[in-house]
Amino acid sequence: MRNDITRILAATALGIALSGTAFADPVEDSLVVETDDGAIELVTSAPAPDHLKDAVDTIWSGWHYREAETRDLQRDDFDNPGMVFVDRGLDAWNKEMGAKGESCAGCHEGPDSMKGLRAVTPRVDAATGELMIMEDYINECVTERMGLEAWGTTSDKMKDMLALISMQSRGEIVNVAIDGPAASFWEKGKEIYHTRFGQLEMGCVNCHQDQAGQMIRADHLSQGQLSGFPVYRLKDAGLVSAQQRFVGCVRDTRAETFKAGSPEFKALELYVASRGNGLAIEGVGVRH
Repeated sequence: MRNDITRILAATALGIALSGTAFADPVEDSLVVETDDGAIELVTSAPAPDHLKDAVDTIWSGWHYREAETRDLQRDDFDNPGMVFVDRGLDAWNKEMGAKGESCAGCHEGPDSMKGLRAVTPRVDAATGELMIMEDYINECVTERMGLEAWGTTSDKMKDMLALISMQSRGEIVNVAIDGPAASFWEKGKEIYHTRFGQLEMGCVNCHQDQAGQMIRADHLSQGQLSGFPVYRLKDAGLVSAQQRFVGCVRDTRAETFKAGSPEFKALELYVASRGNGLAIEGVGVRH
């Protein structure tokens, strides 16, 4: 009886949430970013990758679903509030913070040595067979090479470094592998993406595929692409990573969530990233 009541209440809540919806296509616009080194045009829409052909024709960066004022913040690095975190990441990169004075720069020299990494992660480590997200690579250095305790997956230090490393791949095209050793992880992520969670019994697919383009209350649902992550989220007044956003999304269904950096969310990140194969890494995006 209680379960029946819960389902009825959840359905009612969902009906109320959707009652004011209106369709709004992604905005036709081009993202040309002014940088210290000149202007760079980013690929923010592309034909859907083969594994999505039956679901969508075109993939769109979340940038196309935001208001003009928000889109404009990303057009100029000077205006982009996320660049503050890139600068903090650069300070950390050059800092002698290891147990014996090690620094990121001491091993890798400049952060540009990370160019291309963001565009191909998550990926399976050839030596261990484990699925690695960017945070795993960072913590591998922090613990094994610097002799420090691991940074929290969604900690400020971690997100600063994510912002810096992501910037090195800005303009690179997302191309995560989903076959070979990655296939089983990708299938697990796909399963999670299509699983309904919580009292609202909603999955990622319900919002970001079935309802993409819908206006729900004051929020414009995007396709949930990861090409702009980590993003500066205006409503949070701070930087948000993909793992952090996964936690928030599942909680929004009124469910107990997996932990950031869990095997489940790493598999989900691989699957969601693969839905954006063909888009450009934006470095640090700006979202509502």
